Amino acid sequence: MDWNSVSQARRRLEKEQGTIFKDWGGRIPIALVYPNTYRIGMSNLGLHVIYRLLNDSPHVVCERVFYHRNDRRAISLESQRALRDFAVLAFSLSFEMDYFNVIALLRQGGIPLSSQERDERLPLLIGGGPCVTANPEPLAPVFDAFVIGEGEPVLPRLTETLRQNINADREELLRRLAAIPGIYVPHLYDVKRDDERAMEIRPPSGVPYPVERQWVSNLDAYPASSAILTEDTEFGDMYLLEVTRGCARRCRFCLAGVIYLPSRERSLDTLLALGRRGLKWRPRLGLIGASLSDYSHIEELATGLRDMGAAISVASLRVDPLPEPLLQALAESHVQTLTVAPEAGSQSLRRRIGKGISTDQIMHAAELASRYNFPHLKLYFMLGLPTETDQDAEQIVDLLRAIRKTFTRRLTVNVTPFVPKPQTLFQRTAMAPLEVLERRLHYVKRHLGSMNIAVRSDSSRWAQVQAVLARGDRRVGEALMSIPNQNLSSWRKALEAAGLEVQPLLASRSEDEILPWATVSSGMGTAAPRCNLAQEAV
Repeated sequence: MDWNSVSQARRRLEKEQGTIFKDWGGRIPIALVYPNTYRIGMSNLGLHVIYRLLNDSPHVVCERVFYHRNDRRAISLESQRALRDFAVLAFSLSFEMDYFNVIALLRQGGIPLSSQERDERLPLLIGGGPCVTANPEPLAPVFDAFVIGEGEPVLPRLTETLRQNINADREELLRRLAAIPGIYVPHLYDVKRDDERAMEIRPPSGVPYPVERQWVSNLDAYPASSAILTEDTEFGDMYLLEVTRGCARRCRFCLAGVIYLPSRERSLDTLLALGRRGLKWRPRLGLIGASLSDYSHIEELATGLRDMGAAISVASLRVDPLPEPLLQALAESHVQTLTVAPEAGSQSLRRRIGKGISTDQIMHAAELASRYNFPHLKLYFMLGLPTETDQDAEQIVDLLRAIRKTFTRRLTVNVTPFVPKPQTLFQRTAMAPLEVLERRLHYVKRHLGSMNIAVRSDSSRWAQVQAVLARGDRRVGEALMSIPNQNLSSWRKALEAAGLEVQPLLASRSEDEILPWATVSSGMGTAAPRCNLAQEAV
């Protein structure tokens, strides 16, 4: 028994409100696993939604598991049980870099990494979330099944099938799971490969190919809000509620814009009711949505919540539109940071990547941030976008120079290397070379630093790792299972041992190439076509 882990779990529970404790007798024990820290996992609203839905089933007891690198043994939070005690380990996967934590956590739990080494005496591994909805193949050697798309419409049939077949032969259970719309069982699909190209994917008779992404048609039927309140999260001072899901803007680089289509929103009455409930727990409400500014009742929502006495917060906003009633409500709520994401410095590049906002609109957002006295303005950019030139990168500096004249308070810029994601219109695009990314990043950092603008950036080398994990196939999963530690040296050695080279995995994909993620479909016509943008201007 790892008493440090047990005592830490109990301390966590003492600070929580809304935790669900259920007797295990006669129920299927499911561990809802978030392969990152408690603080990050409990900041994820999707985790709250699935936790509540699973525990709403009378046949299920669901407990949470988080990853901590110093733990000697992974245990559940609610009852401090070992992973092997559960019938199902249901992983929520939001970030490709958490794949390393999946492997480490399974090792902590004494769970064999390969699905072929596990039978009905060991837990069934099911993965879900944005990463595996786009491309489950890098984790296909590890997981028994994946939920492709949103969990709400899949969970009822999934839990009922588990209830009826949990003690069945593992192969029989997997075949019955594969019959559920949105469930992908990778070992049923025979992938034939020739060098770097997937030549053929053969599903058995009666198994869907590709597996279609599932989504909720009526958000009001599934209220999405905080299930558990605790101060030990990124949003510990607020009650979260989802306003919209998906985005109609269809930016060509955006994964969320594809896997959460179509764009949907909750009714104003539902949100106001959720707000009233939330105010019983917290004075601040966190509004969640990919494009909150586009919500058809955003002004009425902001005004209605403020009339209740609520302080409100948002993660980020589009600048087209940027409703002043919402900005006023945020300012009155003493929000410290206003966040916008131009993504590219030049208007022409923004147009080419589908981010249809003008420089004038960005400048207007900076003016409004100054007018409403926000202490901090944060902007997000990417480098290495398709067709990007050195001049485009230089225009990030030009844009910030103009913004600095308008907004004189604290100004922060986040710059990340662009990673082409599966299912997006840039899925066949090559990632920019490392030397290009680092040269442009150095230019931006050097010039913005002289303007007293803080610059935060991700490592270009680790961005390449993320790209391999995002765009890889089952051979990447074999490399993952062999890696002893999460460092670049171990990663390179694991790839070499699996017979893989990084550059081919980062290269452009031809239109006649069968992509690794062709086993699943976004259902929105993005799986096959290639964007017509020129590929060479990186």
